[in-house]
Amino acid sequence: MRRLLLLASLLASLGAAAQTPLQQYVKRLQQSGPLAEAAWGMVAIDREGRVLVSHNPTQRLVPASNLKLVTTGTALHAFGEQARFATELGYTGEIREDGVLEGDVYIIGHGDPTIGARDSIALKPDALFWKWKSLLKQAGIQKINGRIVGDGSSYEGQLEHPSWNYNDVGTYYGAGTSALCFYQNAIDFAVQAGSPGKPVSVRQSYPETPWLHLQNHSFTGPAGSGNSLYLYTTDLAPYAELHGTFATDRKPKTEHFANKFGALTCAYYFWKNLCSTGWEVSGGYADIDRNGYIRPGTDFVPAQKAGKPVVVGATESAPLKDIVRITNVRSDNFYAEALLRAMGEEASQTAVYDSCLVAQREVLEDLGLDPGGIRQVDGSGLSHMNYVSPQWMVDFLQAMRRSPAFGAFLGSLPKPGEGTLSSLLQGVQGRERVRIKSGSMDGVLCYSGYILDTDGQPAVTLSILTNHSTVPQAEVRAALSRLLKLLLEEN
Repeated sequence: MRRLLLLASLLASLGAAAQTPLQQYVKRLQQSGPLAEAAWGMVAIDREGRVLVSHNPTQRLVPASNLKLVTTGTALHAFGEQARFATELGYTGEIREDGVLEGDVYIIGHGDPTIGARDSIALKPDALFWKWKSLLKQAGIQKINGRIVGDGSSYEGQLEHPSWNYNDVGTYYGAGTSALCFYQNAIDFAVQAGSPGKPVSVRQSYPETPWLHLQNHSFTGPAGSGNSLYLYTTDLAPYAELHGTFATDRKPKTEHFANKFGALTCAYYFWKNLCSTGWEVSGGYADIDRNGYIRPGTDFVPAQKAGKPVVVGATESAPLKDIVRITNVRSDNFYAEALLRAMGEEASQTAVYDSCLVAQREVLEDLGLDPGGIRQVDGSGLSHMNYVSPQWMVDFLQAMRRSPAFGAFLGSLPKPGEGTLSSLLQGVQGRERVRIKSGSMDGVLCYSGYILDTDGQPAVTLSILTNHSTVPQAEVRAALSRLLKLLLEEN
C-alpha cells in the first residue's frame, strides 16, 4: 500500500512538472485570483491544431466586442475586401431647358456608414458635396424648385436592436444605423457642471439639428459622483431629454450622443452647402418617414408620398477592408452594425435584424462552421443576449484562415499599443506578434485572435472569454495579460 502511495505521489509530481508555466497559471486561476468566482473559458491551439491550453472550452459566454470578429470576418468573406458602399443622387419631377428642376433632389442611401464621419477614410463633407453637385450639373440641373430629400428608406426596421439597454441607445456607441447616415448618426454637446443641484450647462456643438427639441433635466452632482448623462430620444418624433448628473469636479467636455435622424441631417447639410455656394433651393430639406412619406425638417408633418427618383450618378465609400480595419481597431459599434445590416440587405433586400442574421448564418455555413454554435443578435456585441464559446470562436478564427479575405481580416486586427489595446503588454518582448480583438462590458473582458510567427503567419489561435467578474476590471486585465505573455514566451 505504501508503495502504491509513493508511486501515485511520484506520478502526480511528474504530471505537474510536465505542465508548462502557462498551463500551471491557468490551473491557479481556476482556484484563486480575480477569475476564481467568475465564469470564464479559454482555448489556445497551435498551427497544427494541437491544444496548448483549455478551460471550459464549450461554455457559452457573452463576448462583448469580440463579436465584431465574426461580423467583420463574415462581411469580408461575403463581399470581398474591395467592396464599397454606394450613395446615389437622383431627382423627381422635370428638368426645364433653363436648368431649373421642378421637383426634388434625392440622396439615396445604401448603407455607407462613413458619410460625414471624422475618419481619414471618409471624404470631408464639402468634398463629398462637391461630387454630388457635379452629378447634378452633369444632369443639367442648376436650380432646384423643390427640396433636398434624404432617402434612407432602403433599410427597414428599427435603428437599434431591441435588446440594447435603453440608456445605451441614447449614446454614440448605441447609435443605430440607417441606410443614409451622417457623422455616424452621432451628435455632440458641450457640457459643463453648474452649481450643485442646478442643471448642467449644455450646448449643442455639431452637427446642427434645427428640428430637435431638447429638454435639459440633468443636474450637477457633488464632487466624486461622476458622469451619468444620458440622452433619451427616438426617431418617431423630434424630441430629446437629457437626464443624469455631472459632478462639480468634472472638467468641461464634449459628450457624444445618438442622433436618430441621420438621413435628415445629411439632407440638411447638403442643402446648407448648396445655399452657401450659390445654388437656389426653394423647398428646404426633408427625409422619408417609415410609411414612405416625405417629412419636411421644418414642421415634421408628412406631406406626400415619396416619388421614384431618376438616378443621375453615385459616389462610393472607401474599400471595405479600410472600414473593417477601423471597426476592429477602434471597436466601432456603428460600423459593425452597418456591416451586419449590409449583409441582410444584399441577401434578401431586407435589413431588419432577423434577416441580417439569416444572411450571416449562410456565410458561416460557407466557411464550414456550424451556425448553431453561436447565438448572435447584433453586429457589435452591445447586446447581452449574444453567446459564444471559446472553442467556437477559435473554430471561426481558424475558418477565416481559409477565406480569400484572410489577409484583410488579419490586417484589420489591432496589435498591443493600438486602439483598445493601447496599454496591453507594455514592455513585453515580442508583443508586436499579437493580433487580437478585445471586448469589454461591466463584468466582461475578452480577447480573441492570433499570435504570429516570425513570418507573420498565425502560430497560435486563441480565445479568452471572462464574464460575471465582480473584481475591478484592471485586476482581470492583469491576469489575462499574464496569460498572453506566457503564450508569447512559449510560442
